[in-house]
Amino acid sequence: MSSSTAPVITGLGICAPTGIGVDAHWSSVLAGKSGIGRIQRFDPSPYPVRHAGQVPGFAAADSVPGRLIAQTDHWTHLALAAGEAALADSGADLTAVPEYEMAVVTSSSSGGTEFGQKEMTALYRNDPSWVGAYQSIAWFYAATTGQLSIRHKMRGPCGVLACEQAGGLDAIGQARRLVRRGSKLVVTGGTDASLCPYGLTAQLSTGRLSTVDDPERAYLPFDADAGGHLPGEGGAILVLESAQAAAERGAGTGYGRVLGYAAGFDPAPDSGRPRALRRTAEAALADAGLTPADIDVVFADAAGVAADDRDEADAITAVFGPRGVPVTAPKTLTGRLYGGGAPLDVATALLALREGVIPHTAHVRDLAPGLDIDLVTGAPRELPLRHALVLARGHGGFTSALVLGR
Repeated sequence: MSSSTAPVITGLGICAPTGIGVDAHWSSVLAGKSGIGRIQRFDPSPYPVRHAGQVPGFAAADSVPGRLIAQTDHWTHLALAAGEAALADSGADLTAVPEYEMAVVTSSSSGGTEFGQKEMTALYRNDPSWVGAYQSIAWFYAATTGQLSIRHKMRGPCGVLACEQAGGLDAIGQARRLVRRGSKLVVTGGTDASLCPYGLTAQLSTGRLSTVDDPERAYLPFDADAGGHLPGEGGAILVLESAQAAAERGAGTGYGRVLGYAAGFDPAPDSGRPRALRRTAEAALADAGLTPADIDVVFADAAGVAADDRDEADAITAVFGPRGVPVTAPKTLTGRLYGGGAPLDVATALLALREGVIPHTAHVRDLAPGLDIDLVTGAPRELPLRHALVLARGHGGFTSALVLGR
């Protein structure tokens, strides 16, 4: 597929710790304004992790019908609000698009954990009659996809990708496939919200969360003091359209084009084989028909775990050369949002391409020894930008890469 026929992203909807809406998020990112603070959705005192990225001022009642609030989890509320905003931002007239030519593909890492904990608590404290009927659907990974599809009468192929942090890029990659197969408009991206005791306990089991109690020093990817990451909630929903459909209604190239995508999976740790990130990035570039010299910025996965940071830095250096391309990780302002993290990175990358400015990686001071990457720190960097590479990895080995064009 040539760049001129590559699908375009025409709408963005953001509900993130950095703010609700494109303008609020972008302003926070450029200012280095963190959305990480002490967990408010429950008392975190008994837990070793007490800080997370939380969406400020979100009220489901502002954008979600009351009956759906009772039937769905907070994670779905965030996606419904972001989806409404993305569709409005796109300017698309949904009544003019056949129902079976519109689709929904989202990512989710944990599903409706908060809703599920509430209902399972009712079960254990009482009996099955106390469990609401909506438990059967509200916790499910596909709940957000289903609710977006129903709400906007999108009857084309729908699905969900459950690949942790990498799933957001996988969802956009699948959305691109659907456009190639005839869908005119696909709602994609994702959100996550697992800030409840059950959800946090599950995340702690990975051993990858930072227990540093200073929210500005807890999540420091590529830093000499890196010691894990902080979790967060929210993400971004995007509207992807075929280039022809967007052109016919005067939307042009929107925020940018999805030029290339690839996914891989790490081999077993004791296999002796290299991890998948380098070859996945190279495959995405090849899919886009671009060379490393064409990429102007890399939005890193930025695990915040020393070994994973080194693997990512080595992969970037192998593809682009030592300090060969600016690298950034704005997610230090939000924490890792799992199913919502990569879509938010994609939204931020599109805004960076549009404005010609690379956001900085807040809080990182001293690059870990031996990492030979050009990490943008301290302040945003203004540059003419044409193409961005977004990288994402999920717990267990999931690896994805997406190439965007202005």
